[in-house]
Amino acid sequence: MASHKTKGKPPDNYDPAAPLTEEEIKTLRPAREFFAERGLPMPVPRKAGRPRQDETKVRVTMRLDAGIVEHFKSQGPGWQTRINAVLAEKVAKGR
Repeated sequence: MASHKTKGKPPDNYDPAAPLTEEEIKTLRPAREFFAERGLPMPVPRKAGRPRQDETKVRVTMRLDAGIVEHFKSQGPGWQTRINAVLAEKVAKGR
């Protein structure tokens, strides 16, 4: 089967007007049999998105001084994570 770079694009030799023949349909079998014959584990589809974290975060809305936000944003992407780290450090120190 020809490989293709564009996700979702059928291979070059794909012909939508030529469905499987009755003979080809008779040779089909469940994927679990195909993988079992080869001693391979059945593939499990991945869930979309990032993996769940042990400790999830809570969405909040708060108002901060503009200078504080500008300071963290000026350091590039991840500014909210950096603010969280500063707050976590203060909590750990008991302040």
